[in-house]
Amino acid sequence: MKTRWSIFLSVLAVFAFGPLTAAPANAEAVTLSREQLLASLSRDVAGHFNLEGSLELDLIRAWAAPTRTARQWDVVVTDYPNTATSAMLLRCRLVADGEALPDITLMLRASLWRDVWSTREPLTIGATFDPALLETRRVDLFREREALPTAVGDRSYIFSRGVAAGHILTWRDISRRPLVRKGQVVDVSATEGMLVVTMKAVAMENGAQGDTVTVRNPDSRKDFAALVVDENRVQVRF
Repeated sequence: MKTRWSIFLSVLAVFAFGPLTAAPANAEAVTLSREQLLASLSRDVAGHFNLEGSLELDLIRAWAAPTRTARQWDVVVTDYPNTATSAMLLRCRLVADGEALPDITLMLRASLWRDVWSTREPLTIGATFDPALLETRRVDLFREREALPTAVGDRSYIFSRGVAAGHILTWRDISRRPLVRKGQVVDVSATEGMLVVTMKAVAMENGAQGDTVTVRNPDSRKDFAALVVDENRVQVRF
């Protein structure tokens, strides 16, 4: 039975140092598993190439685990391929409890899964991009490299060509909606410091917001470049 003094010391310890917990047991020394290896490589490869989506790697050849064991394994990629593709060759160094083992070369099969846009019904050229008319599909971007991710697309885009139903959209299927069209009269503002001059000009080409287009002064017939800033509005800076 605890004395009042021992109970007091226990309560004091809790308030001073927090709840008393047993120290964690030492980690067990194990060999490096195939799953641990692939998980580490997936993180490194995705980070190195700044990949968006879910990267899945698999070994093309059977995994021969190291004969030694360690409490902590680290996998260091020492040589990456130039680009991330569906088949990659990686040079790696395994580090067991801080001790580097001889480098190994791994042949990997890769998939990069991401949600992309797919058409629910036929779409016509020039139609405004409307997510409500589309559906999502999960694909491997290493196989469908031109597929349009769902992170891209709003009403500032139009369809640059007709698209059939059930089609996975690609970057070639859409373009920015032009705010300036060839042959239109546009408002031009030219700024230099606090001075602002406005005039009219004729657009010589289509342009979306942020594009640089050629416009023509209808009086002098001289062409100059201007930045598209809004509907039928361009800007020149000196």
